[in-house]
Amino acid sequence: MGRGAIPLVLSQEGKVCSKTVINSCSDCIKSGAYCTWCKQLNFIKPGEQEAARCDTWAQLIERGCMEEDIISPKNDFSSSKNISLSNTALDKGEPIQLRPQEVNLKLRPGLPHTFTLDFQRVEGYPVDLYYLMDLSYSMEDDLRSIKTLGNELFNALQGITKKGRIGFGSFVDKTVLPFTNTNPEKLNKPCAETEMYCQPAFGYRHVLSMTEKKAEFESKVNKQRISGNLDSPEGTLDAIMQAAVCGERIGWRNSSTRLIVLTTDDGFHMAGDGKLAGILEPNDERCYMDNNLYSKSNEMVCDDMRRTQISIIGPQQNYMKHTIRDYEKYELSKMIPKSEVGVLSADSHNVVELIKNAYNRLSSKVTVTHDALPDNVRVTYTPLCPEGGPSGDKGVCNNVGVSFNVTVTADECMQSEISFLIGPLGMKDKLKVSLSTLCKCECENPVTVDSQYCNGKGQVNCGMCSCKAGFVGQKCECSIGEKDESSLRAACRKDNGTECEGRGDCVCGICQCYTLPGGSTYYGTNCECENESCEKFQNKLCGGNGKCRCKNCECKPGYEGTACQCKKSDEQCRTPSGSVCSGRGTCKCNQCKCMEGYQRPYCLTCPACQTTCITKGKCIECLGFQTGPFSKNCSQACTSISEFKMVETLPPGKPCDVRDVESCRVFFAIKQLDGEDNYTAQILKTRECPKLPNIYAIIGGSIVGVTVIGILILLFIKVLFTLQDLKEYRKFMNEAQKTRWSENKNPIFQEATTTVANPTFSGE
Repeated sequence: MGRGAIPLVLSQEGKVCSKTVINSCSDCIKSGAYCTWCKQLNFIKPGEQEAARCDTWAQLIERGCMEEDIISPKNDFSSSKNISLSNTALDKGEPIQLRPQEVNLKLRPGLPHTFTLDFQRVEGYPVDLYYLMDLSYSMEDDLRSIKTLGNELFNALQGITKKGRIGFGSFVDKTVLPFTNTNPEKLNKPCAETEMYCQPAFGYRHVLSMTEKKAEFESKVNKQRISGNLDSPEGTLDAIMQAAVCGERIGWRNSSTRLIVLTTDDGFHMAGDGKLAGILEPNDERCYMDNNLYSKSNEMVCDDMRRTQISIIGPQQNYMKHTIRDYEKYELSKMIPKSEVGVLSADSHNVVELIKNAYNRLSSKVTVTHDALPDNVRVTYTPLCPEGGPSGDKGVCNNVGVSFNVTVTADECMQSEISFLIGPLGMKDKLKVSLSTLCKCECENPVTVDSQYCNGKGQVNCGMCSCKAGFVGQKCECSIGEKDESSLRAACRKDNGTECEGRGDCVCGICQCYTLPGGSTYYGTNCECENESCEKFQNKLCGGNGKCRCKNCECKPGYEGTACQCKKSDEQCRTPSGSVCSGRGTCKCNQCKCMEGYQRPYCLTCPACQTTCITKGKCIECLGFQTGPFSKNCSQACTSISEFKMVETLPPGKPCDVRDVESCRVFFAIKQLDGEDNYTAQILKTRECPKLPNIYAIIGGSIVGVTVIGILILLFIKVLFTLQDLKEYRKFMNEAQKTRWSENKNPIFQEATTTVANPTFSGE
C-alpha cells in the first residue's frame, strides 16, 4: 500500500451479495462489491447450480468453503510519483505544492477507496498577472488612471512575490449588430464625434505578453485608445477565454499562479445573447489570434469557463450596483470558481489595493476538484481542516497547508484504464489518477488438462468443469454423441420456455433440479414444482394444517382454504330455512362464496340480475292462460317455475305485470326458492284487457270529419279569390278616376253641309 492510502476495513455485518445471472467467477465479482467466489472442488451438492459458489465471505465460510479457496479481489492502490512538498519557491527545480503527483488505482466495482492528498502553498511562488481592461467609451477616465499606475502595480506585484510578471490585454464587444454599429464609418470610429483619439471597434486584443520590465508595460499601456459599442454588456467572456487558452502568446509559465485582473464597468454577454446576432457555435477552447486580435469573435459564443485554470480578480465601478451583484453572486463565481470581485472608484485609482486584497483572499482559500469523469466513476472530498465543511464533489479549506481525504468509486466495470486529474483550482499542480477495475478472477486460466474431477473430459476453471466438445454436465459426465446439443436442451424446455424453468441443469436432455435454500429440491419433468412457495397463514406454510404440493396446499381432513387456514364448517352459511348459501353459492371458510351477481351473507339477492318480472313474464302467460310463444311446450320451457296458483287476489306489495298476445295485462307475484333458477308464482285470474273500439262511430266520424274539412277548404279558397277580385277592381277604379279626356275638336272632322227637306212635311 503506497503513501496516502487509507485501508478500508469493513465488518461482515450489513454486507449483501445481490446476485443476478451467475455463470462464472467473473459474473460473481461483477454482481456486487461484497460477492465472493468459492473455487473449492465438490463444494456444491449434486443438482445444485454453480451460482451457489457466489455469496458473501461469511456465508461461504459458514457453508464450508476454505478461506484459501475464496476469490475476492481487493482494491489496489500505489503511488507512481510521490515527491515531497517544497518549502519555498527558491528550492532548486519546479516547486512541488501537491502530493502525491501520480497514483494508480485498481478498484472492484462498487467498493470505494480513500487516500490522502496534501497541499502546501509555497512561499514566494511565481505569479503571472494579466491586466485585462474594458476599453468601451465609458472607461475613458479609468484608462487615464491606469496609464499612471504602472509603477504602483509593479510594486504591489513585488510585494506578493519576487518572481512576478505582468501582461496587458483589452476588449470591447463583438463587431456585429446589435452589439456594435456596423456602419463602416462607425466601425472605424465608434466613439462620439468630439472624441479625437478613438480606435476602431474590436472584440479582444492582446497588447503585451508577460514581462518583468516596468517601462515596457507603461509604454504599451500609454499607447492604448478608447473604443465603443452599442449595448451595455461587453464581450468579457471571449476575452477571458482567449487570454486563458493562448498560453504561448500571453506567456503563462507552467509553474506559476495565473491571475487575470479584469476591469470593467458593466456586465457581460452570455452565450444566449449570440442568438441576437445569429451566432450559435460554442467556443471550442482553442486559441484564435491573428495579428494579436481574436479572429473568431463574430463566430463563436462562450459561457463555460470552469476549465480555464485561471483565477479572476474582477474590480467593478461602484455606480454599477446591479452589475457588481451579478459578478459577485450569480455569474462570475459560477463560471470561474476561483474569482473575486471588488469595487473600483470612479477613476480606478484604488485598483492596486483591490488587487492586493483579492489576491490575499484567493491565496488563503484552497478548492480541490477534478476534471470531467465518466458516468460510472464518482470522486468525493473530505477536507481535513477545522472549517472544511462536509464531504462533496469538491473540497474547500481556508489555509495554506491542508489535506483532503479523496474517495474514488467505480460503479461498473470499465473496458480499459482511464485517467483524470485532481488539483486546486487556479493552479497547475495536478494529481494524475490512473483508474482501472478488477472484474476478472485469477483462476480463470486453466492449467490442468483432462482433469479427473471432470472425468477426463474437461479442465477445472475456478472450481467448475469446462467440458470438451461433445460432453456436457456438471462434471462432463454426459456424452451427447451425434446428437445436436441444442436438441437435447430443447427437451428440457416446457412450451419453448426457459430451460428447466431456470431451476435446474439440462443434462443429457433431462433436467437435474436444483436444491432450494430450505433443503428441499425442485421436481417435475421441467423442475416446475417445488414445495416451499405455497400460501402462508400466520407465517406458517399452508397454515400448518396441510402440505405443500407443487405450489398448492393439500389440506388435512377438517380444514380448507388456499392456505388451509379454515376449519370446515357451514354454520355461518345456513339460511333460516336451513339451506347452505340459498343454493346459490358454496361455503368456504364458514362464509358464502356466492355465484356471480349474488350478495353475501346468504346469496339471497342479486341487484345486478335482470328482474324476474321481465324474464318470467312469458312463462306466466303460458302457465296461467295457455297463450303466448311457449303455449305449445309450456311444461318444458318453464321448468324453472316449480309451482304456481291461480288466485283471486295477490299478496300485499307491488305485483308484476306483463302484456299477453291479446294486449291484456296479466298480474302476478313471483318468489325465488333455494337454488339458482327455482321459483313459485301466484297468478291473478282476472286479466285487465282494453275495451274494443266502436267501428261504426269511428267510420261515421271520419266521413263527417273529412266532409267538414273539405267544405272549410272550399270556403277558404272562395274567400281568397273574392279578396283578389276586389283588390283588382279597386285598382281599376283608381286608374279610371285619374284619366283626363281631351276636349279639342278632331281636325279631320267636318260637319254636314247639305240640308234635305221633306216637301211633304208640314211641320205638324
